[in-house]
Amino acid sequence: MIKEIIDKEIIARLKQMLEDANRIVVTCHRSPDGDAMGSSLALKHILINADKHVDIITPDMPPKSLTFMPGVNRIFHFSTNEQISRDLISRADLIFCLDFNTPSRLDRMGEYIASARAHKVMIDHHINPSDFCDITISFPELSSTSELVYRTVCELGWHHYITREAAQCFYVGMMTDTGNFTFSSEYPEIYLIVADLLTYNINKVHLYDCAMNTFSEAAVRLQGYALSQKMELFPDVQVARIVLTADELTQFGYKKGDTEGLVNKPLAIPQVTMSFFFRQDADCIKVSTRSQGDRSVEEICHRFFNGGGHKNASGGEFYGSLEQVDEIFNTILDYLKQEKI
Repeated sequence: MIKEIIDKEIIARLKQMLEDANRIVVTCHRSPDGDAMGSSLALKHILINADKHVDIITPDMPPKSLTFMPGVNRIFHFSTNEQISRDLISRADLIFCLDFNTPSRLDRMGEYIASARAHKVMIDHHINPSDFCDITISFPELSSTSELVYRTVCELGWHHYITREAAQCFYVGMMTDTGNFTFSSEYPEIYLIVADLLTYNINKVHLYDCAMNTFSEAAVRLQGYALSQKMELFPDVQVARIVLTADELTQFGYKKGDTEGLVNKPLAIPQVTMSFFFRQDADCIKVSTRSQGDRSVEEICHRFFNGGGHKNASGGEFYGSLEQVDEIFNTILDYLKQEKI
């Protein structure tokens, strides 16, 4: 049995909102990852099975590596369908905000979500949720938002609405946000959920290969270049760093998702327990961090890069130059040497 963790009054309020809603919008953070897409698509499949009208709107396009997920081709992208997206948001009775804790994670779409007349429900596992929703279901200690949406569905008494498609999406979300169950997955109940999802005849090997082990030739060459030419080691603090500039990304024909998992690779070196990856995108420098054991990267991302996440897997964004990021990184190294982080 999975124990109930959500306040019963919140579940009762959510159930009433769902009963009253005719048009529902589900959204997630920009640059959606496996958990954002998994939780959003799973919830849509379940709500449709419960005879609800549902649309998913994402701030931008999901990475190509996730286009295998069932239902992904019926998502609206605000960046390419702004007017349609704004109309759907304005007509919605209920908006689910999944896998983000503040409207700023939605880029320009955030202002329309925050000001929408619809009731809003946040389901998220990141720290410090902001107060812009009517209902907030927040459990940072859980593995993923996909796990939390699964638990919410069960506590609503809606387990019977889970379909094979929803089970696939839940599994992808949980798998990708735990590095195939290598971090944030130490407690037994997550495997009870996985066991239930497997009863829907999902092919977990196929889902793993599609989500985490399929890359284009250009992506493989880019990651090989990053590891052989750009990886730096700082043995005194057991840290590795990879920096890819915009020019280098262009050289290898970079597409969204091509560097997925790259930040994890240096942790295969026994002397490395913390890994940093900085990618120079068009509008910001994307920061990804991973760590092992008791070393936490969450505080680092929160303090220096306006981000966060989990103890062993966090990220953020920096709006400035690579030279400025280098200065910040040197400050982080100094903190690590002094054991202040």
